[in-house]
Amino acid sequence: MSFSTLSITSPGGETVAEFVPGANLLCCSLRHGGAELLDRGRGVEAYAERGKTMGIPLLYPWANRLSRHGYAAAGHTVELPAGEPGARYPVDPNGLPIHGAIPGRLTWEAAAAGDRLTGQLTWGTDELLELFPFRHRVSLHAVADARGLSLTTTVHADQDDPVPVAFGYHPYLRLPESSRAGWQVDLGAEQQLVLDDQMIPTGERVPLAPRDFLLAERSLDDGLAGLSTPAQFLVSDGERSLSVSFEAGYDWAQVYAPPGHDFICFEPMTAPADALNSGTGLSVLAPGEAYAASFTIAVTP
Repeated sequence: MSFSTLSITSPGGETVAEFVPGANLLCCSLRHGGAELLDRGRGVEAYAERGKTMGIPLLYPWANRLSRHGYAAAGHTVELPAGEPGARYPVDPNGLPIHGAIPGRLTWEAAAAGDRLTGQLTWGTDELLELFPFRHRVSLHAVADARGLSLTTTVHADQDDPVPVAFGYHPYLRLPESSRAGWQVDLGAEQQLVLDDQMIPTGERVPLAPRDFLLAERSLDDGLAGLSTPAQFLVSDGERSLSVSFEAGYDWAQVYAPPGHDFICFEPMTAPADALNSGTGLSVLAPGEAYAASFTIAVTP
């Protein structure tokens, strides 16, 4: 299966980003000075059909894991469709729902011109409402500039339903021609979420230490809170640095770097994992309201 892409380029040509409207508007490539900054994993088709994340995917309508195959939020008790794990929504190694809907089921209307892309997703089909029974609209605005890429995502409760806000992004960042053995990491958070044996937050928090360290073969898959203002996460090899700055709307984060892979993910999140069940950090829009969240990926030579 092939997927068409839309591209944007910064005015000076330094940054080029490509997006896939037919796969949840995935940013599948981000190049700076001709060098690819994203890990492309198993490719767009595996992402679209099986939810195998890569590039800069939008995790929608929930980020990371749910503690069960259902949730209760904004006046609805939802049981996810029986027999559907892996077909309508991805599951983690424990069989728990993760990262929302299968991306290939989320097709955006999008347009790109010059350094800007705009997109819109309407959440209203019966299939989507079985997973998340809140009619609404999502818009995305992307801008490429000389340093990198900025993404603003807005949830519009523009119908008669309240809408819980629990999305996030999962940028797979890499430093070209460089090994994680020498990557220095700086985390813009003060607290780490305590997780149970299924990687679900328990509600407890502990101080995050250390906040800056050599990545090497360290294994990371941690929920973070108490973010700096503004929150900035950084990875550097001494020659080039990549930063992710949370500019608005993201009060939680996840950091992910499994050993044996030359990438690290600084994940901006509007709510922690399982917020649709726990209610922790969960915003619920009243009809007529909107929620905008922005982050920027930037290169420092």
